[in-house]
Amino acid sequence: MMRVSVAERAKLALLIGRRAFRRLLGAFHAHPLMRWRFATSKTDRLVIAPQDLRTADATRAAEIYAGRFAFAGKVVICDRRSPFEMTPPSDEWAVILLSFAWLRHLRAADSAITRANARALIDDWINIQGSWHPLGWRLDILSRRVICWLSQAPFVLQEADARFYRRFIRSLSRQVRYLRRALKQSRDGLPRLQALIALNYATLCMQGQSGYLRGNARKLIEELRAQILPDGGHVSRNPGALIELLADLLPLRQLFSTRNLQPPQAINNAIDRMMPMLRFFRHADGNFAQFNGMGPTPVDLLATVLAYDDARGAPVSNAPHSGYQRIEAGQTALLMDTGRPPPLALSQEAHAGCLAFELSWKQYRLVINCGLPAVNKVTWRQVARATAAHSTVTFNDKSSCQFLESGAFRNLLAGIPIVAGPRLVQVAREDTAEGTMLRASHDGYARDFGAIHTRAIRLSPDGRTLDGEDSFTPADGHAFPVRAADEYAIRFHLHPAIKASRLSDGRGVILLLPDREVWTFSTLAEAVELEESVYLAGTDGPRRAVQIVIYGHARKDAKVRWSFGHTPRPAPGTRVVRADEPELPL
Repeated sequence: MMRVSVAERAKLALLIGRRAFRRLLGAFHAHPLMRWRFATSKTDRLVIAPQDLRTADATRAAEIYAGRFAFAGKVVICDRRSPFEMTPPSDEWAVILLSFAWLRHLRAADSAITRANARALIDDWINIQGSWHPLGWRLDILSRRVICWLSQAPFVLQEADARFYRRFIRSLSRQVRYLRRALKQSRDGLPRLQALIALNYATLCMQGQSGYLRGNARKLIEELRAQILPDGGHVSRNPGALIELLADLLPLRQLFSTRNLQPPQAINNAIDRMMPMLRFFRHADGNFAQFNGMGPTPVDLLATVLAYDDARGAPVSNAPHSGYQRIEAGQTALLMDTGRPPPLALSQEAHAGCLAFELSWKQYRLVINCGLPAVNKVTWRQVARATAAHSTVTFNDKSSCQFLESGAFRNLLAGIPIVAGPRLVQVAREDTAEGTMLRASHDGYARDFGAIHTRAIRLSPDGRTLDGEDSFTPADGHAFPVRAADEYAIRFHLHPAIKASRLSDGRGVILLLPDREVWTFSTLAEAVELEESVYLAGTDGPRRAVQIVIYGHARKDAKVRWSFGHTPRPAPGTRVVRADEPELPL
């Protein structure tokens, strides 16, 4: 078991205490005797609506009209009942339903029937949950619902009668007022930033909210400065957070301009920093690298957001504040995690993947991390967060980070944070005539096993050869602890589209790409294993994959060299050698 320092225990205790206080405060606000504060006697009106950049599917409107709600891999058939009366099959399904993100699908169909259907469903929610609901009024869901209602208001309110218009505006005003009063209870990180974005949307879109403009904008500016790092990454280290934030911040900037107001410079600065990071994390096939909670890439949304990037320049290669490195050469791209875990309060989604890398050639990804699925995240989350799910080294079958083991505080903390992990990550980068050299080390295994893991890689100028070395040195600079186990496993997870065959000498693997191009993995280690893996971040759900694994002991083999090399396309008629076939010269 990885040991937790006194300082880390103190931070955890402080976080638990803060979350407990916020929960008590939330229960106070939710009490029936206090809810009157969020009612409003004044009926405001909408003066403008924000643009919705997210992709819609008009074919789903017919399903919703028929009472078939298919969200997060689950289907609920309402059979003439309201979906808000049904028992949710999963929390993910309920979150999507209650956020009203599906309104965009009805708008895409854009007919009198879909407009009437949207109004009927909104009316149902107001009747059933409009005064209070423990999940429906959770702040992250409430924030998303406010944004969705405002974005789809022109569609929903077209041809609406005066009664529905008043109910819609009153309910929206009540939700905004509650969100404003309960803002301090929101979770740290992305949920709080999205809550502030929702409040600024409401301030600009609703008449009668202008008095809150300065205060809401100031809070948003402070949060953007705290969460968007100087290199443009998000403090959570999750690449996907950038896509979600930009999809909301770009319409918000436009709202300021449409209302003849100068957008706060902090919003422009944050957008300008984040845009290059979108290209930083993207492989040539359009997908993001699978680091720290990144799931399937919303390729359509990413393309829409990137269309707002005026610079359209090459991605940066060094993101030291976010803790990532990128190397490009020829038609090859490599991305590597070289950062510490995010702060405790923001680590519920973070992974133990220090020094993991991903490698792509042309439009194909070769080496990947397992990622996180779009649905059933609860089932897979802890598996995906473990070091073994990343293309890096595990020591004694342990993760380089320790996750909170006690289940007593998981609900209070809204997840399982990282309570210990690498504290010192050193990175050196050098460009030479032989290619770009990257050398990084971390001490995630120092306290328990007395080992420092160092990874050195070099990508050739033409991008056709990646040489690597993993080494293990005693943390005290002298010798490994006598009683400490020293077994390591160096893992390289392969994309499901890659077909792998081990060479007969046991020290190499042939990698066949979909376009019949060939790469070869080789090492001087005693043996290379091909084992089962799983690619979780596929758009069609988890898929079977394989991983290359090198096992060894640090005391015996403290350094392991390996390489990936592009092999010229084989001549017609040449067969790929499998492990049970005689070896042929390459």
